[in-house]
Amino acid sequence: MAFPVTRLRRLRRTDQLRNMVRETSLTPDALVYPMFVCPGKGVRKEVRSMPGVFNLSIDEAAKEAQEVHSLGVPSVILFGLPGEKDDVATGAWAEDGIVQQAARALKREVPGLILMGDVCLCEYMSHGHCGIVRKTATPQSLGAAAIAMGVTNVAPEERKRAIDKAAAAITARLAQPQFEIDNDASVELLARTSVSLARAGIDIIAPSDMMDGRVAAIRRNLDEAGLMNTPILSYAAKFASGFYGPFREAADSAPQFGDRRSYQMDGANLREAMREIELDIEEGADMIMVKPAMPYLDVIAAARERFDVPLAAYQVSGEYAMIEAAARNGWIERDRVMMESLLSMRRAGAGIIITYFAKDAARLLA
Repeated sequence: MAFPVTRLRRLRRTDQLRNMVRETSLTPDALVYPMFVCPGKGVRKEVRSMPGVFNLSIDEAAKEAQEVHSLGVPSVILFGLPGEKDDVATGAWAEDGIVQQAARALKREVPGLILMGDVCLCEYMSHGHCGIVRKTATPQSLGAAAIAMGVTNVAPEERKRAIDKAAAAITARLAQPQFEIDNDASVELLARTSVSLARAGIDIIAPSDMMDGRVAAIRRNLDEAGLMNTPILSYAAKFASGFYGPFREAADSAPQFGDRRSYQMDGANLREAMREIELDIEEGADMIMVKPAMPYLDVIAAARERFDVPLAAYQVSGEYAMIEAAARNGWIERDRVMMESLLSMRRAGAGIIITYFAKDAARLLA
């Protein structure tokens, strides 16, 4: 019935009433805390664009992990900063890789903590891309270049100048090598990395590269290695986003040329995201993830409606940095906005939230 018989404010009058009828709840055991592990000892280097987030040596990471666990946060996800990089991401799959070393140490120090291992190659590649890079040739005839640059439509007296300009442009283009990511060769390294991490003590493998077919390859290699009980949390819908900037500083993983749009998803495509998720589940993913979170709440909601597997959301570095920056300028109430942002992901359908706010949120929820 309508007003005045129906008054929805009746159930908002007090904290007790609001708590009783609250539809969505957030608890610390829904949170995962990201950690960046680097070589050295006693290293605790704050990330300039992410206040409160640090690059940590293994001994410092162990202290951080103990604090996380004591707050009721059940899991951390590890990212590695290797001492050296190369063109085949050796540090990602080496037995003594930085994340492998950290996993062994954290399992000793905090055995009850669930360790997730981000499986990507960008932090370990000298060029910063998420896979093996191949040089390609993209020759173009002068006639095709002329058409593309509109040379054929200019007045006759301008044509020679326009043709010379087109010739110079195509010559300069051919002087620069072109690149592409070799999907299948990259998948082999991702599978090798996954096995190495699981053997080192990582509990959940989380591939974030967005190569086609990588979940199937990882599942097959884990099973063949006797690691059939190791679950896969796939970054199934990872969008090419401007919100990743601070992470690239934290993980030293910015691409040295080009961008990642040929493998990460176009932010305009919801239906394609559903296809990506469906394929990953068919290939053996036990859990799925949408990344970033707040700009893609509609994708989270659509995935929750369609798929009956555990669903994670990653509140990425740019989301964190914006809230921190606005709070430090006095423009917003930090804790209130932090909790509101996390609740929005939960409300959209995420059962697991990876967030740099995990420790602070857990303290408020205690």
